[in-house]
Amino acid sequence: MKASRIEKITGLARETGIIRPRDLEEYGIPREYLRRLCDKGVLERQSRGIYTLRGAELTEHHSLVQACKRLPKGVVCLLSALRFHGLTTQSPFEIWMAIDRKARLPKVEGMPLRLVRFSGEALTEGIERHRIEGVDVSVYCPAKTVADCFKYRNKIGLDVALEALRECRRERRCTMDDLWRFAKVCRVANVMRPYLEALS
Repeated sequence: MKASRIEKITGLARETGIIRPRDLEEYGIPREYLRRLCDKGVLERQSRGIYTLRGAELTEHHSLVQACKRLPKGVVCLLSALRFHGLTTQSPFEIWMAIDRKARLPKVEGMPLRLVRFSGEALTEGIERHRIEGVDVSVYCPAKTVADCFKYRNKIGLDVALEALRECRRERRCTMDDLWRFAKVCRVANVMRPYLEALS
């Protein structure tokens, strides 16, 4: 193995936190180097196609980083976004990601993903970008996440949506105007109205 290629790979892994085989393509480095560096104990294989430096300090949001690396156009949503913002006592086993309604279903093995299809403003509005472990992670803001929870209350439970709404207001994570705005974007204004009026 060429030393210059090893330095490039370890440099990329240090800079971005996670490295994937396709990250090497633009440098003309064979993917085989990743396996060899794992054998030498330089890299660790986290899951299929996801590698980190051995002993790298991983954050509590490492699974979100992995998911966003796999689905760069996906957005962390619903239970995973609530957990990220500290607005729920739930600890979801799966990583909830929003993808475009027309997007091809990605093949993601070895990672517990729960994909939800959004479209229009419900997909594009309210996205925050956070830099975690050197990777850009897209997560819906608290107000948008609460509105999404009401929209998907049949999947996640109305009790979860209500808990999220209470926590969001108690911790002043958003304004009532934000909640009303995203209730309209997600087309759940009528559903949320009695709960929002009770809080105001």
